[in-house]
Amino acid sequence: MQLVYEVSNQPVKIGDVVKTFRGDSVVVMGIVTPHKPSSTGRVYVIPHDGSGCGQEFFPSVINAVWTGRTDQ
Repeated sequence: MQLVYEVSNQPVKIGDVVKTFRGDSVVVMGIVTPHKPSSTGRVYVIPHDGSGCGQEFFPSVINAVWTGRTDQ
């Protein structure tokens, strides 16, 4: 199972700078895989400009999806 960006199908990596669906620029700091079939997992991000604190999002917020899931 791998988290990839929906548009490019490229893997999401720690340190990637991406835009959220709201247009905010963030840095990917962590990825948590889904723990059960109904889970989407999470991505942990911090603001790219260094202001504010880290946040936890659903992968769809950064336009990412899981590929190769066998639990659904």
